[in-house]
Amino acid sequence: MKATVYTTPTCSFCFQVKQYLTRADLPFQEVDVTRDQQAAAEMVRVSGQQGVPVTVIDNEVIVGFDRQRLDKAIAEAKRPRLGAAVANASDMAAKGRCSAESGAYIGRVSPGGVADKAGLVVGDIVIALGNRSVKTALDLERLIAGVRGSGQIPVAYVRAETRREAMLTF
Repeated sequence: MKATVYTTPTCSFCFQVKQYLTRADLPFQEVDVTRDQQAAAEMVRVSGQQGVPVTVIDNEVIVGFDRQRLDKAIAEAKRPRLGAAVANASDMAAKGRCSAESGAYIGRVSPGGVADKAGLVVGDIVIALGNRSVKTALDLERLIAGVRGSGQIPVAYVRAETRREAMLTF
């Protein structure tokens, strides 16, 4: 997650955005565009605006102090992520990439992400998360979206026809 707030020292709305993000416990980088002309040009390039504040949260650009858009971007940024691309195992079996009839097929793993740190690799089939059955990629995505806070959650998966378990740390 990456958040940047483009500001000026005299902007009251900039102050409000920074307070709002701080209260939401969302770390951010403040960039004073009066001191950094290159950053000012970048702000105009990403937002099309010359006025501040401009907030960028994980590629979501928010101009001004728009609480509704800030809330949506904050919720999305704080949403737990597996750090892997998944597909329905049944679809991958139809393509000859696995033999599983259900589960979530791991198609790509982001280095340093939750899945990578748990030891999941391309080709693994996730069959349970937190002791709840995973029949499809959507099941896995919904279960991960329901994770609140940080901690460890057990994941069961199949690799080379062998059932294995690991802990996902969010």
